[in-house]
Amino acid sequence: MNSEIRDPYEEILKQKRWSKNTIAAGRRHTVGLKSDGTVTAVGDNKYGQCDVSGWRDMVAVAAGNVHMATNTGNAHSIGLKSDGTVAAVGWNKHDQCHVNDWSDIVAVAAGWRRTIGLKSDGSVVAVGRNNEGECNVSGWHDMVAVAAGDWHTIGLKLDGTVTAVGNNRYSQCNVRDWRGIVAVEAGYLHTVGLKSNGTAMAVGQNKVGQCDVCGWRGIVAIAAGSKHTIGLKSDGTVAAVGWNEYGQCNVSDWRDIVAVAAGCAHTIGLKSDGTVVAVGDNEYGQCDVSGWRGIQLPGN
Repeated sequence: MNSEIRDPYEEILKQKRWSKNTIAAGRRHTVGLKSDGTVTAVGDNKYGQCDVSGWRDMVAVAAGNVHMATNTGNAHSIGLKSDGTVAAVGWNKHDQCHVNDWSDIVAVAAGWRRTIGLKSDGSVVAVGRNNEGECNVSGWHDMVAVAAGDWHTIGLKLDGTVTAVGNNRYSQCNVRDWRGIVAVEAGYLHTVGLKSNGTAMAVGQNKVGQCDVCGWRGIVAIAAGSKHTIGLKSDGTVAAVGWNEYGQCNVSDWRDIVAVAAGCAHTIGLKSDGTVVAVGDNEYGQCDVSGWRGIQLPGN
């Protein structure tokens, strides 16, 4: 990246609080980054995706997700260290946890069977399943954020435009004409973008209304689950649309929220006091976060 745009790029990275996710929700587990740089996790641990107690000096976390129809616990967890290296635990059938040689990483995202890393120069790296081109990001540059759905990957560029690779069966990759975007999220078969004016837009499968975000206003952060979408408002309240079979959209009474995360069928909210709330599917204890304290606030 040339010197003319490196400084503003670095400044934007500092301002993008969502580039350092401190809570993450997977298929059946939830991960939280504590203010001391350690990490905690609850939920299904069949593949060791919750074995994060030994992690230290972390600055961000991500959790691999998978659609409910895939009735397995194949998930992984990613941790970004302050030195730009990355740690991973969990299911590794497709080498999605082979990130030990990564360096100079500033943000991470975890999809189904793959891991995405954003480097400080705006380029992107990826490992894992690539059957549909979801890891074809080697040519990306000037990126400031990345998101990973089940089978597609989204990149937000410095100029507020968006690019996508991977499965496009439901037009979830049709983001080429998006402008003025400041954050992106990817669900199972849909993609969500947050605009600089606090509105949101979405493309992709909309069978249960997961893309019905055009009426949202005053949004400061977004999250995408398998088939539901979450919007954090500037007043600390939360909006939700889409699939609600497990109550994962029952967030209308939430207050004082500063960050949100969406798993397959559960939703996580981080409060300004460092505590966490959760709703939705709790079959594996992925919503058992009421005892969490000292979770790092975004931007800190």
